[in-house]
Amino acid sequence: MKYFPRTIEKTIKDYLTIFPAVGITGPRQSGKSTTLQKVFGRQYRYVTFDDPLVVNYFENDPRGFMEKYGNKVIFDEVQKSPEIFHYLKLAIDRDRQNTGKFILTGSSQFSFIKHITESLAGRIGLLSLLPFQRREIGKDLRPKQILKGSYPELAGRKYFKAKEWYAAYVNNYIERDVRSLYNVGNLRDFQRFINLLAARVAQELNMSVLANDLGVNVKTIQHWISILEASYIIFLLPSYHKNLGKRIIKRPKLYFYDTGLICYLTGIKDEDTLFRGPLDGPIFENYVISEVKKIILHENLDTHAFYFRSNLGLESDLILEDREKKIIKFVEIKSGKTATYAMVKNLKKLVALEQQSKHIAKVKVTGCLVYRGKAEEPLGGIQLQNVSDFLL
Repeated sequence: MKYFPRTIEKTIKDYLTIFPAVGITGPRQSGKSTTLQKVFGRQYRYVTFDDPLVVNYFENDPRGFMEKYGNKVIFDEVQKSPEIFHYLKLAIDRDRQNTGKFILTGSSQFSFIKHITESLAGRIGLLSLLPFQRREIGKDLRPKQILKGSYPELAGRKYFKAKEWYAAYVNNYIERDVRSLYNVGNLRDFQRFINLLAARVAQELNMSVLANDLGVNVKTIQHWISILEASYIIFLLPSYHKNLGKRIIKRPKLYFYDTGLICYLTGIKDEDTLFRGPLDGPIFENYVISEVKKIILHENLDTHAFYFRSNLGLESDLILEDREKKIIKFVEIKSGKTATYAMVKNLKKLVALEQQSKHIAKVKVTGCLVYRGKAEEPLGGIQLQNVSDFLL
């Protein structure tokens, strides 16, 4: 299968010159193992803890194991043998000045980071590898990305049998990861919960409503949300509440990392159904924001993402705060191809309010409408940008 170069490759190489170990988390099938073996396979040995023989070898003879694999090693799915973190700490501390000794991967963010916090704090640089960014997919496949998704295996085979692939992915995720790692209670209710979230992408997360719909308590919803976040299925976009008044919505908004998974879970099988259906706008918004999330994480940018909504009707789908360059960008996301003043009037008000509050701090504040239409002259002082240009 053809290998598609990843944006994160440069970031990993930079981190290997800084830290004794580099940890890479991300969802299953996001390309962690493939990328590391392709880019670093000649310099690093590859050991996966998905292999029971490797697990047995380490558990029966940890010192012998570390003597054999004590330097320039990729340890894949390392959280499956958590005792190894202690031995990694010892190996790093014996030779602290030697950077790039180990590359560690894990598919469960919370358990991976928990062990790192306990054993490798200050010794490891952490990165996340998500499914393909738009720029990483071949130009001929990019029009299908929203509907068919961004997972490397799917793109590598040009989305052949995508529905069957997602069915297997969801079943394996529920059975392999959730059942073995977490106590979720009723698995059928948990699967219903995932389907319910898919139908509510780009909406504020109201846990009480979800609890009522599923007949469970709010604590259960909180627990399930944390599981899906830890597994890189969903992420939450926080509310921006600096300097823009007190009457604002503070609940986060819900997004999936992969829009192909949303389409599978909601039964959207073709572009006509997507574009004509009620989820076209929310899924397009999800696509843009998830792509921005990938860019920030893969390039390790000092940029923070938010949304804004007030009780008075002012809103912005996305706010990007670049703290290094001192730039704040308010973004409105529309799935159509025609720009109107009504689409940008809220942005114009928000930009003006933020410019007033940031005047002394010398922060540049701008506004942008991202849509499927052509890049045109600014409308009401707001930049109009095609989605392709915005994400590339």
